[in-house]
Amino acid sequence: MVSRRMVLGAGFGGLALISAGGVWRVTRMPQSAFAPWNLDSPPPDDIRLDAFRHAILAPNPHNLQPWLIRLVGDDAAEISCNLAKRLPATDPFDRQTTIGFGTFLETARIAASERGYAMETELFADGDAQPRLDERPVARVKFVRTEGAERDHLFSAITPRRSNREVYDLSRKVRDIQLETITLDGGAFSADPGFVERLRKQIVAAIDIELMTEAPYQESVDLMRIGHRQNDASPDGISLFGPMIEAGIVTGQINREQLADTSSQAFSFGREQMRETYGSVPALIWITTPGNRRADQIEAGRQYVRANLQATILGLAMHPMSQSLQEYEEVAGPYREVHKLLGATGDERVQMLARVGYGPPIGPSPRWPLDTHLT
Repeated sequence: MVSRRMVLGAGFGGLALISAGGVWRVTRMPQSAFAPWNLDSPPPDDIRLDAFRHAILAPNPHNLQPWLIRLVGDDAAEISCNLAKRLPATDPFDRQTTIGFGTFLETARIAASERGYAMETELFADGDAQPRLDERPVARVKFVRTEGAERDHLFSAITPRRSNREVYDLSRKVRDIQLETITLDGGAFSADPGFVERLRKQIVAAIDIELMTEAPYQESVDLMRIGHRQNDASPDGISLFGPMIEAGIVTGQINREQLADTSSQAFSFGREQMRETYGSVPALIWITTPGNRRADQIEAGRQYVRANLQATILGLAMHPMSQSLQEYEEVAGPYREVHKLLGATGDERVQMLARVGYGPPIGPSPRWPLDTHLT
């Protein structure tokens, strides 16, 4: 997330150097990386597989998709964490990863309801994993056929949902009634320019800290999938593709080593681009929980994905801005200020903060196919 726009400067330079014969190569896009988004084929007979093929499209930190699924009997499953898919530098207590399990479980529940099934969920039955997630199940779920079950209206938004990281149109105001609708299932909002600006300053400060702190930034660089080949080979992490990226690869102007160099011209250009992106904040929503237990984090994920799906239905873009909510030492200042501005006191925890507005249309993020999550 931090670095996609960062590499565009190098890409522009590379594009100008490409000969006519190289156009086909630089315009190639990932192919298999997007296949899980195509759900037009008849659904599987097993309701669990149908629910989970939708659930793997849920938003999650750095798009690492840490979900492991073990089918149990004919109607149940255990969901656990792929411990290699965590973010020790930026998410040292696996809080954001746990929120990603909340988005996964809620998306599965929504999909199950479309087929007339309820999804009964038991969280952390073997203990509340602390201070980090471990091999114990995050959730045990059971699918129960329910006569007259009410379908969830958010189902239609699962496949068009996106996390839109582009510049938003500040000339188009997001109305309070839209924000109220987005946060019906939890959360608060503001489109007040003065309040949004105070928060934006802390958000940008936290981004600068992440960019200039070696461990968090290197963690992002290590997770970059650069160009169509890497995205198809490993459809997770931070995806970088498109003509400018491919041009930079062909001309040798974009590679992992250069992206890691904070003294490079591409880094400086990208840093300014990030300021432009994060400066385009028409409105904000946030989700606060009464505590910071694993169940609170799961609930934050449930609320967040429902907000994202509802925003999709309303034609609005949404983008998590989580840097100021992270728990590594260097970002403690913005963390405190954001919690203060949002009125979180005592044990309350701001779990999610996201901008909302009108952005350009974008495509989906790469995804691993469902069978890679089954154990």
